[in-house]
Amino acid sequence: MRNPGTPFEPVGCPRISLRSIRATGYDAAMDFHGRHVVVTGGAGGLGSAVVGALVEAGALCHVPCFDAAEAQRFALREHKQVTVTVAGNLADEAAVDRAFEGVAPLWASIHIAGGFAYGALRDADLATLRQQIDMNLLSCLLCCRAAVQAMTAGGRIVNVAARPGLEWRSGANMAVYTAAKAGVAALTAALAEEVVKDGILANAVAPSILDTAANRAAMPKADYALWPKVEEVAATILFLASPDNRVTRGAIVPVYGKS
Repeated sequence: MRNPGTPFEPVGCPRISLRSIRATGYDAAMDFHGRHVVVTGGAGGLGSAVVGALVEAGALCHVPCFDAAEAQRFALREHKQVTVTVAGNLADEAAVDRAFEGVAPLWASIHIAGGFAYGALRDADLATLRQQIDMNLLSCLLCCRAAVQAMTAGGRIVNVAARPGLEWRSGANMAVYTAAKAGVAALTAALAEEVVKDGILANAVAPSILDTAANRAAMPKADYALWPKVEEVAATILFLASPDNRVTRGAIVPVYGKS
């Protein structure tokens, strides 16, 4: 992995004072009260952090789960602002229809659901290749389409790409995952241009390795202090999905932490 760059201020770039920021109202706490938000993958590590932050901000969250077991594991399943549905595989149109059914008016749709497979391309069978494309790209595409159809008065879409989707050479031994996440990034940028006229702002985040219990177990010798925390990535997602985000669209935001 490459080292993070050094922060710098471009020559000729004007300084922005705290007073000028406050004058725009951007320092106010993000307010989602009464706004309906779909969060796919909401029962996972990052998804749970996103849903938790959303309900604190007043959102009404809709969380589609793959099966009843996943729904049962979700800690926020009985929260009064959370509606959990067993939708099935989001690479299937019928499952996506179930996930978005009755969610109106939809304000934001956050697409975290996906999956990871590690291994050399030469050893991958066709089922694995299709699974990675379906889980990471097709599911995102179908959910984006459903979200756009459900947003009748503007809204926000936030997808989740990944660092290898932006830095392709870092995707050795995970080529299909890298290709799928690069597709998510391209989808986001193209969709942002397509739907801005409808008042919809589409963006994505691209995390590096997240600091989760599963990743710690898989990489016990790693320096966890370098990994972004799920709460930190969730904060970026929340801003992009919020009404406070008035101008950002088509961005693929790196959320790498110090890694």
